[in-house]
Amino acid sequence: MAGKEVILTYEGLKKLEEELEQLRGPKRMEIKERIKVALSFGDISENSEYDEAKNEQAYVEGRIAQLETMLKHARVIDEEDVSTDKVTIGTKVHLLDMEYNEEIVYTIVGSTEANPAQFKISNESPVGSALMHKKKGNVVEVAVPDGTLKFKILKIDK
Repeated sequence: MAGKEVILTYEGLKKLEEELEQLRGPKRMEIKERIKVALSFGDISENSEYDEAKNEQAYVEGRIAQLETMLKHARVIDEEDVSTDKVTIGTKVHLLDMEYNEEIVYTIVGSTEANPAQFKISNESPVGSALMHKKKGNVVEVAVPDGTLKFKILKIDK
Protein backbone atom coordinates (compact mmCIF):
# COMPACT_ATOMS: atom_id res chain seq x y z
CA MET A 1 0.00 0.00 0.00
CA ALA A 2 2.96 2.32 0.63
CA GLY A 3 3.18 4.91 -2.10
CA LYS A 4 0.31 3.55 -4.16
CA GLU A 5 -2.22 6.18 -5.16
CA VAL A 6 -5.64 5.51 -3.66
CA ILE A 7 -8.45 6.79 -5.87
CA LEU A 8 -11.56 7.77 -3.96
CA THR A 9 -14.85 9.48 -4.52
CA TYR A 10 -15.77 12.23 -2.07
CA GLU A 11 -18.18 9.77 -0.39
CA GLY A 12 -15.38 7.19 -0.04
CA LEU A 13 -13.03 9.78 1.46
CA LYS A 14 -15.63 10.73 4.07
CA LYS A 15 -16.19 7.06 5.02
CA LEU A 16 -12.46 6.49 5.54
CA GLU A 17 -12.11 9.67 7.58
CA GLU A 18 -15.10 8.70 9.76
CA GLU A 19 -13.71 5.20 10.33
CA LEU A 20 -10.31 6.65 11.28
CA GLU A 21 -11.92 9.10 13.71
CA GLN A 22 -13.97 6.28 15.30
CA LEU A 23 -10.90 4.05 15.70
CA ARG A 24 -8.66 6.81 17.08
CA GLY A 25 -11.24 7.97 19.62
CA PRO A 26 -14.03 5.77 20.96
CA LYS A 27 -12.57 2.42 19.86
CA ARG A 28 -9.13 3.10 21.39
CA MET A 29 -10.77 4.19 24.65
CA GLU A 30 -12.98 1.08 24.72
CA ILE A 31 -9.98 -1.22 24.25
CA LYS A 32 -7.92 0.68 26.82
CA GLU A 33 -10.74 0.19 29.34
CA ARG A 34 -11.02 -3.54 28.51
CA ILE A 35 -7.27 -3.97 29.07
CA LYS A 36 -7.51 -2.11 32.37
CA VAL A 37 -10.38 -4.35 33.55
CA ALA A 38 -8.57 -7.51 32.39
CA LEU A 39 -5.43 -6.46 34.27
CA SER A 40 -7.48 -6.07 37.44
CA PHE A 41 -8.19 -9.82 37.30
CA GLY A 42 -4.57 -10.47 38.20
CA ASP A 43 -2.26 -12.97 36.48
CA ILE A 44 -2.22 -12.13 32.74
CA SER A 45 -0.50 -15.35 31.70
CA GLU A 46 -3.84 -17.18 31.59
CA ASN A 47 -6.14 -14.20 31.10
CA SER A 48 -8.16 -14.64 27.90
CA GLU A 49 -9.88 -11.25 28.31
CA TYR A 50 -6.48 -9.57 28.35
CA ASP A 51 -5.28 -11.55 25.32
CA GLU A 52 -8.43 -10.70 23.33
CA ALA A 53 -8.19 -7.00 24.19
CA LYS A 54 -4.49 -6.89 23.23
CA ASN A 55 -5.21 -8.68 19.94
CA GLU A 56 -8.00 -6.24 19.15
CA GLN A 57 -5.72 -3.35 20.08
CA ALA A 58 -3.10 -4.63 17.63
CA TYR A 59 -5.74 -4.96 14.89
CA VAL A 60 -7.09 -1.45 15.52
CA GLU A 61 -3.62 0.12 15.54
CA GLY A 62 -2.82 -1.68 12.28
CA ARG A 63 -6.06 -0.47 10.70
CA ILE A 64 -5.35 3.09 11.87
CA ALA A 65 -1.92 2.95 10.21
CA GLN A 66 -3.47 1.51 7.04
CA LEU A 67 -6.15 4.24 6.91
CA GLU A 68 -3.58 6.98 7.53
CA THR A 69 -1.46 5.68 4.65
CA MET A 70 -4.48 5.44 2.36
CA LEU A 71 -5.57 8.98 3.18
CA LYS A 72 -2.01 10.26 2.73
CA HIS A 73 -1.97 8.85 -0.82
CA ALA A 74 -5.59 9.63 -1.65
CA ARG A 75 -6.65 11.30 -4.86
CA VAL A 76 -10.27 12.39 -4.69
CA ILE A 77 -12.26 12.36 -7.89
CA ASP A 78 -14.21 15.60 -8.16
CA GLU A 79 -17.67 14.81 -9.51
CA GLU A 80 -17.58 18.09 -11.47
CA ASP A 81 -14.57 16.79 -13.41
CA VAL A 82 -16.21 13.46 -14.26
CA SER A 83 -17.12 13.33 -17.92
CA THR A 84 -20.00 11.22 -19.19
CA ASP A 85 -18.44 10.88 -22.66
CA LYS A 86 -16.64 7.71 -21.61
CA VAL A 87 -16.46 5.33 -18.64
CA THR A 88 -14.16 6.60 -15.89
CA ILE A 89 -13.97 6.40 -12.11
CA GLY A 90 -17.02 8.14 -10.71
CA THR A 91 -19.39 7.31 -13.57
CA LYS A 92 -22.49 5.14 -13.48
CA VAL A 93 -22.61 2.76 -16.40
CA HIS A 94 -25.92 1.36 -17.63
CA LEU A 95 -25.20 -1.96 -19.33
CA LEU A 96 -27.20 -4.51 -21.23
CA ASP A 97 -26.11 -8.02 -20.29
CA MET A 98 -26.38 -9.51 -23.77
CA GLU A 99 -26.66 -13.10 -22.57
CA TYR A 100 -29.61 -12.51 -20.22
CA ASN A 101 -31.04 -9.38 -21.91
CA GLU A 102 -31.04 -7.58 -18.54
CA GLU A 103 -29.98 -4.06 -17.67
CA ILE A 104 -27.36 -3.65 -14.95
CA VAL A 105 -26.07 -0.36 -13.52
CA TYR A 106 -22.56 -0.25 -12.06
CA THR A 107 -20.76 2.65 -10.46
CA ILE A 108 -17.05 2.61 -11.24
CA VAL A 109 -14.96 3.35 -8.14
CA GLY A 110 -11.38 2.89 -6.96
CA SER A 111 -10.49 -0.50 -5.45
CA THR A 112 -10.81 0.83 -1.89
CA GLU A 113 -14.52 1.60 -2.33
CA ALA A 114 -15.50 -1.47 -4.35
CA ASN A 115 -18.62 -3.22 -3.06
CA PRO A 116 -20.20 -5.56 -5.62
CA ALA A 117 -23.28 -6.05 -3.42
CA GLN A 118 -23.98 -2.32 -3.91
CA PHE A 119 -23.03 -2.52 -7.63
CA LYS A 120 -19.87 -0.49 -7.00
CA ILE A 121 -17.09 -2.14 -8.97
CA SER A 122 -13.41 -1.33 -9.03
CA ASN A 123 -11.71 0.11 -12.06
CA GLU A 124 -9.16 -2.68 -11.48
CA SER A 125 -11.71 -5.54 -11.54
CA PRO A 126 -12.07 -7.55 -14.76
CA VAL A 127 -15.43 -5.93 -15.66
CA GLY A 128 -14.37 -2.47 -14.46
CA SER A 129 -11.09 -2.45 -16.36
CA ALA A 130 -12.80 -3.73 -19.54
CA LEU A 131 -15.32 -0.87 -19.32
CA MET A 132 -12.79 1.89 -18.63
CA HIS A 133 -12.62 4.54 -21.38
CA LYS A 134 -15.35 2.88 -23.46
CA LYS A 135 -18.25 4.94 -24.84
CA LYS A 136 -22.00 4.65 -25.13
CA GLY A 137 -22.91 2.02 -27.73
CA ASN A 138 -19.67 0.05 -27.34
CA VAL A 139 -19.92 -3.71 -26.84
CA VAL A 140 -17.49 -5.04 -24.26
CA GLU A 141 -16.45 -8.65 -23.76
CA VAL A 142 -14.96 -9.67 -20.43
CA ALA A 143 -13.16 -12.96 -19.82
CA VAL A 144 -14.18 -14.40 -16.44
CA PRO A 145 -13.56 -17.85 -14.93
CA ASP A 146 -16.97 -19.09 -16.13
CA GLY A 147 -16.44 -17.93 -19.72
CA THR A 148 -17.05 -14.57 -21.37
CA LEU A 149 -19.49 -11.84 -20.38
CA LYS A 150 -20.78 -9.53 -23.10
CA PHE A 151 -22.21 -6.10 -22.33
CA LYS A 152 -23.46 -3.20 -24.42
CA ILE A 153 -23.05 0.24 -22.87
CA LEU A 154 -26.48 1.90 -22.93
CA LYS A 155 -25.77 5.07 -20.98
CA ILE A 156 -23.07 6.76 -18.92
CA ASP A 157 -23.97 9.28 -16.22
CA LYS A 158 -22.82 10.61 -12.83
